[in-house]
Amino acid sequence: MGRRRTVSAGEPLIWEDDDSLLVANVIEGVLKLTTSTADGREQIVGVAYPSDFIGRPFGQTSAASVVALTDARVCVFARNDFDRFAREHPELEHKLLERTLAELDRTRAWMMLLGRKSAPEKIATFLLDMSERLADNGCVHQPGAQSGPARQFTLPFSRQQVADLLGLTIETVSRQFTKLKADGVVALPGRRDVEILNRGALMALAG
Repeated sequence: MGRRRTVSAGEPLIWEDDDSLLVANVIEGVLKLTTSTADGREQIVGVAYPSDFIGRPFGQTSAASVVALTDARVCVFARNDFDRFAREHPELEHKLLERTLAELDRTRAWMMLLGRKSAPEKIATFLLDMSERLADNGCVHQPGAQSGPARQFTLPFSRQQVADLLGLTIETVSRQFTKLKADGVVALPGRRDVEILNRGALMALAG
């Protein structure tokens, strides 16, 4: 019922407010979910990683645009076919409910981050989250370590996108990255490359 599709970085998969014609499962890569204000400003409201489900089953319109942040591979389903299949298989509906509740928990945690945490806490929390979510997405683990959060990874975001995601200015994001590097908490081998040198210190900073 599904078909595999390759999406290039920057290519949209779903448009906000369009008819909900498809749903998809992420196989590889990272995609962003965005909404726009009346004057055209974009706000990133979510990020989809491998194994995440995107789209709006049982819905008539798409609540957010979905755009590839990196080259990605997805398994795409026509929404009507998927809805019909889900209704015939209660165990699939149950899994969709579990995923929805997990996404709600992540959204509540993100609201806490945006509303209550300071800039250093936001950046530290963000990097820890990235090390966990990107751990199985082609990242480098510490030699000899058991599988778990990645020690070294490449961010799928520009500094400006990190700022937009966390509700900060790009200058604040750059200052926080520079301070973490100066304090020996992280190394920054490249513009988007991060290596966590002191996970305990980063966790303490995240609160």
